[in-house]
Amino acid sequence: MEYTRLGNSDVTVSRICMGCMGFGDARLGHHSWILDEERTRDIIRYGYEQGITFYDTAIGYADGTSEAYVGRALRDIAGRRDDYQIATKFLPRTDAERDAGVDGRRHVLNNLDASLAHLGMDYVDLYICHMWDYHTDMAEVMEGMNEAVASGKARAIGISNCHPYQLAKLNALAEANGWAKIVSIQSHYNLIAREDERELTQMCREDGIAMTPYSALAAGRLTRLPGSEATKRLVEDRVAHSKYDATADADNAVIARVAEVAERHGASMTAVALAWLLTKVTAPVVGMTKPHHVDGAVEALGLTLSDEEIAYLEEPYVPHALVGVMAFNH
Repeated sequence: MEYTRLGNSDVTVSRICMGCMGFGDARLGHHSWILDEERTRDIIRYGYEQGITFYDTAIGYADGTSEAYVGRALRDIAGRRDDYQIATKFLPRTDAERDAGVDGRRHVLNNLDASLAHLGMDYVDLYICHMWDYHTDMAEVMEGMNEAVASGKARAIGISNCHPYQLAKLNALAEANGWAKIVSIQSHYNLIAREDERELTQMCREDGIAMTPYSALAAGRLTRLPGSEATKRLVEDRVAHSKYDATADADNAVIARVAEVAERHGASMTAVALAWLLTKVTAPVVGMTKPHHVDGAVEALGLTLSDEEIAYLEEPYVPHALVGVMAFNH
């Protein structure tokens, strides 16, 4: 395993982050493929034994049960609290909160306290705004996130699902007020979703902001050739279908090249797709629900792609429309 500093923070993380959306109570998670607590513990233990120390969850994953499962597992498996790093995320204010007059600052702090209770921990290493809140003054949100850092309940702060100009606005606001700055962004970035390269990747390089992208394997599409036996998630994940179905023909050209390069190296397609991404970002967030998911991610760290292979993988890409929450402009 390799380890690195998370952007401009003092947090050190493994270069592979275990994505924990696949853990939790299936009755609350709206996904049939998520793991129960015993199987969650098994995967976390296996990943930890391979050197993975960075775990990403959210209060919105299975109504907080992902946080609870992850917290209990790590408290039992790991030694000291500083032997692993936890990231969790909070969602925008609800209609009920707005009606009750709960402002952005209080919303952040209330959610953080709830997440810490789920996790059974005193602090998180990275506290992430899950998406831009178009119905809230984001200065209030940043004030709350700064207070989270000042209180010691969060070591660093990040954001997910925002446009580059929004990230720039938040850090300008932080600088003007002497607040903690955003040190990482969790965006949708992989070999068949490269729109971040228009502006975000260069901005992050210039400003020392860590990129920890989600959907690193495009919900499994980059791990197998089209027509291969599909996983349960590949069939049932409606969100992933909304992201990739419209561009399937173009994406399949990229996927075919991943398979070709993998065969050349005697490696898995997972390893090739992640090895490419590791040349671009700090630590991809990789969903893991089976041991071979861990193996493929760890394998990527030992795989070096040539400049020619990187160019070969990238060449068929065509521009994609923004999808999911990034397509909205409320």
